[in-house]
Amino acid sequence: MAAPAEPATPARTPQPPYYAVIFTSVRTAGDDGFEEMAKQMLALAATQPGFLGFETARQEIGISVSYWSTLEAIEAWKANAAHRQARHRAKTWY
Repeated sequence: MAAPAEPATPARTPQPPYYAVIFTSVRTAGDDGFEEMAKQMLALAATQPGFLGFETARQEIGISVSYWSTLEAIEAWKANAAHRQARHRAKTWY
């Protein structure tokens, strides 16, 4: 998941410990709904218990980092039905 097109700012995370999930990618040509889905997934992630923040940088390679309070919070996000569908659709974007 990439961030919406907004100015880059570091995530405001609490003092450690917390967990980071790092996703790297190389995008395919064209948007094909990617930006809208990225906005939706970030908004959904922000409502999930344990979500702490998100950062992304994109040049030739994209790097996205989401921060979570617990491993259980990460597993719950991974199991979220809408997030699973977005990951499946991502095969057309990466």
